[in-house]
Amino acid sequence: MPVPVPELGSYNFVAETKENLDWADLITIDLSLFGTPEGNKQLAQTLIKGVREDGFFYVKGFNISQERVNRQFSIGKQLYDIPVEDKLKYVPKGLDNGEFNGYVPAGRRILDAASGLRDRVEVYNIPKFNGDFTHEHPEIVEKNLPEIEEFARSLHSEVLDPLHTLLALALELPEDHFRNIHTYDKKSEDHLRYMKYGKFTPEENLKLGLWGRGHTDLGSFTLLFRQPVAALQIKNHTTGEWKWVKPQDGTVTVNTCDALNLLTGGYVRSTIHRVAAPPKDQQHVDRLGLLYFSRPHNDVPLATVKESPVLQREGYIQNSFEASGNPVPTMEEWTFAKQKWQRTKNVVRGDPNFETAQILPGWNEKVYA
Repeated sequence: MPVPVPELGSYNFVAETKENLDWADLITIDLSLFGTPEGNKQLAQTLIKGVREDGFFYVKGFNISQERVNRQFSIGKQLYDIPVEDKLKYVPKGLDNGEFNGYVPAGRRILDAASGLRDRVEVYNIPKFNGDFTHEHPEIVEKNLPEIEEFARSLHSEVLDPLHTLLALALELPEDHFRNIHTYDKKSEDHLRYMKYGKFTPEENLKLGLWGRGHTDLGSFTLLFRQPVAALQIKNHTTGEWKWVKPQDGTVTVNTCDALNLLTGGYVRSTIHRVAAPPKDQQHVDRLGLLYFSRPHNDVPLATVKESPVLQREGYIQNSFEASGNPVPTMEEWTFAKQKWQRTKNVVRGDPNFETAQILPGWNEKVYA
């Protein structure tokens, strides 16, 4: 049952861009069809196309109202309206060593060496509510915590569990295979995120071009809720072209990530994406994001699922760790190796020592244009 909700006020989305951008043509998974053998078969086939070609797709037909989503955006906006000094009380003590739950302030990356221009990205991560994590938050988050928990748990039951089921069916595995390593009650580094990209001036945007360079996410699926400021771009795995991702009403945008790539020996593609400067008619506003990052249990080894007949037939039987003879990390080892690298402070964009750093034996990072 949804929890009683306090008054938050409305959240007003800005108008969509009127510029004619080169939008990606992405598939849509309609979860209203989920739950019957025929519907599941159809959706599994559609999902495989999505995770093999673009790695980004839309999901609709899930049992979470737009009002509930809008309330989360409202919480995020009010969180970023409080003074920075109040948010700094919630910076994780081990931030430089890969800790990430809580507040991550802007300005840790140097985007332009000549001018010293730094990033304007603020992040607030909220971990699972399963007893493995402490919850100490600013008042706007604290007083809405029951609603935030209910929302996060709903993302598991209404979106992620169906997607994990469909992926298992597509790979001809027992339908609970991926659900069993992504249960909510067992420890994993899943988190809900409120994310703010502070605006730059038109002159600064011309200098930067990109707010964030191309990268992949480290987990299983990332859920990105619709917001109309165009900035997200994806790289097509086949053509290598970068295209804009269009906000779609009543959907959540989903991308596949590194953990699924490793678990399937490279069959599921980890999506390369980046954040560009918005179109000129949207450069006057900040960009507020609402995301959820799904990850396998911490103790799951990221080894290729050998039991899948599909992976056997298609020849996807080793991931990069296995092929190189290096130890296969657990999800916990993988998460904190990646996070420590990602949270490196005062990195200058283009620094090859950072962008190609070895974070684990057998894994060198890569940053895309």
